[in-house]
Amino acid sequence: MHTHFITLEVELQDSLARLHQGILTELQRQGEPLRWAITHVNPERRMVSVEAVITTPTEFLLPDKAVKRV
Repeated sequence: MHTHFITLEVELQDSLARLHQGILTELQRQGEPLRWAITHVNPERRMVSVEAVITTPTEFLLPDKAVKRV
Protein backbone atom coordinates (compact mmCIF):
# COMPACT_ATOMS: atom_id res chain seq x y z
CA MET A 1 0.00 0.00 0.00
CA HIS A 2 1.36 3.41 -1.00
CA THR A 3 0.24 6.85 0.18
CA HIS A 4 0.28 9.84 -2.18
CA PHE A 5 -0.49 13.55 -2.02
CA ILE A 6 -2.30 14.68 -5.18
CA THR A 7 -3.79 17.88 -6.54
CA LEU A 8 -6.54 17.91 -9.12
CA GLU A 9 -9.10 20.22 -10.63
CA VAL A 10 -12.79 19.43 -10.88
CA GLU A 11 -15.46 21.39 -12.70
CA LEU A 12 -17.62 23.52 -10.42
CA GLN A 13 -21.20 22.18 -10.21
CA ASP A 14 -24.51 23.93 -9.62
CA SER A 15 -25.19 22.01 -6.40
CA LEU A 16 -22.98 21.00 -3.50
CA ALA A 17 -24.19 17.40 -3.72
CA ARG A 18 -23.08 17.08 -7.36
CA LEU A 19 -19.76 18.81 -6.62
CA HIS A 20 -19.13 16.44 -3.71
CA GLN A 21 -19.98 13.40 -5.83
CA GLY A 22 -17.78 14.64 -8.71
CA ILE A 23 -14.82 15.09 -6.37
CA LEU A 24 -15.28 11.66 -4.80
CA THR A 25 -15.63 10.00 -8.20
CA GLU A 26 -12.42 11.54 -9.49
CA LEU A 27 -10.50 10.77 -6.30
CA GLN A 28 -11.60 7.14 -6.39
CA ARG A 29 -10.28 6.89 -9.96
CA GLN A 30 -6.85 7.73 -8.55
CA GLY A 31 -6.97 5.53 -5.44
CA GLU A 32 -8.65 5.31 -2.07
CA PRO A 33 -9.06 8.82 -0.59
CA LEU A 34 -7.99 9.20 3.03
CA ARG A 35 -8.69 12.92 3.25
CA TRP A 36 -9.30 15.76 0.86
CA ALA A 37 -10.05 19.48 0.82
CA ILE A 38 -11.11 22.11 -1.67
CA THR A 39 -8.24 24.58 -1.61
CA HIS A 40 -9.27 27.08 -4.29
CA VAL A 41 -12.35 28.04 -6.29
CA ASN A 42 -11.99 29.81 -9.63
CA PRO A 43 -15.48 31.06 -10.55
CA GLU A 44 -14.32 32.49 -13.89
CA ARG A 45 -13.02 29.09 -15.06
CA ARG A 46 -15.73 27.23 -13.08
CA MET A 47 -13.09 24.96 -11.53
CA VAL A 48 -12.22 23.96 -7.98
CA SER A 49 -8.77 22.82 -6.89
CA VAL A 50 -8.68 19.79 -4.60
CA GLU A 51 -5.75 18.50 -2.55
CA ALA A 52 -5.97 14.94 -1.30
CA VAL A 53 -4.13 12.09 0.32
CA ILE A 54 -4.88 8.76 -1.34
CA THR A 55 -3.64 5.22 -1.04
CA THR A 56 -2.92 2.88 -3.95
CA PRO A 57 -1.84 -0.75 -4.12
CA THR A 58 0.97 0.17 -6.55
CA GLU A 59 3.57 2.94 -6.62
CA PHE A 60 1.61 5.68 -8.44
CA LEU A 61 -1.17 6.01 -10.99
CA LEU A 62 -0.94 9.54 -12.36
CA PRO A 63 1.27 10.42 -15.33
CA ASP A 64 4.10 12.96 -15.07
CA LYS A 65 1.87 15.80 -13.87
CA ALA A 66 0.69 16.20 -10.29
CA VAL A 67 -2.37 18.17 -11.45
CA LYS A 68 -5.07 16.42 -13.43
CA ARG A 69 -7.92 18.28 -15.10
CA VAL A 70 -11.33 16.71 -15.10
